[in-house]
Amino acid sequence: MIRTVAALALASVVIAGQAEAQPRRGGAPAAATYKAPRLPGAKVPDLNGVWQVMNTANWDIEPHAARAALQFRPGPVTPVPAKEVVALGAVGAVPAGPGVVEGGEIPYTPEARKIRDENRADYLKRDPEVKCYLPGVPRANYMHLPFQIFQSDKAMLIAYEYAGAVRNVLFNDPGPPPVDSWMGQSVAKWEGDTLVVTVTGQLDRTWFDRAGNHHSGEMVVVERWTPTSPTTMRYEATITDPSTFTRPWKMSMNLYKRVGEDARLQQFKCVEFVEELMYGHLRKEPLK
Repeated sequence: MIRTVAALALASVVIAGQAEAQPRRGGAPAAATYKAPRLPGAKVPDLNGVWQVMNTANWDIEPHAARAALQFRPGPVTPVPAKEVVALGAVGAVPAGPGVVEGGEIPYTPEARKIRDENRADYLKRDPEVKCYLPGVPRANYMHLPFQIFQSDKAMLIAYEYAGAVRNVLFNDPGPPPVDSWMGQSVAKWEGDTLVVTVTGQLDRTWFDRAGNHHSGEMVVVERWTPTSPTTMRYEATITDPSTFTRPWKMSMNLYKRVGEDARLQQFKCVEFVEELMYGHLRKEPLK
């Protein structure tokens, strides 16, 4: 009996210690005293490396249970997977996730929520990822493929494995972006060990995930990148878009640094993979 009580006490201490070491939702990580290695020749943290999430945010940034498909149709009793995806079975299913939106729910206006629901009901035709369009920010940072940060004392570039997307991160503000684009314009500054990036000028055609969550061309994204250990970084993105949301809201998550032979990007230039989907109907004799 004494040994059992002692073992339980030890386990509670270990669990409490592990919980304290985890980042707190809605705030800075508990290990706020971590001092990241400096970039050679500079006084700012060295963020170089290949990074990737370990979550299901690209399926749905809100909390969600596992479900059979990304698109459904009415069934005899309950909705069933849409005709176009039913053959995918478990491969086309959605894994569960606790969500990355602080507070759990995106504060849509009633009109914007209706569009979200329409997007979800017609996912295969509407999601820009299906057609290999560039993912935009913040979605590019939590897709299922990694990205690499190239940083010097004067410049920064973020290269994404998905579709070969890239972002130039500017430290001298050039003013408003001359034209809207898929990845927008990124202007950065340092606040202590946190890199703060303001992203503007994004097209309204990108989504936040595969669940139809969307925004308008007025969206402004303010990212915060904070190293929390040699192999982890806290990522936060505050979204402001009065045309779509009733108030600003924030998502937050951990990024993990790849090491060893995994610390490299592969190629996933998917434009050629969707040629049949987008242009197959233009064949002289379309395939059945």
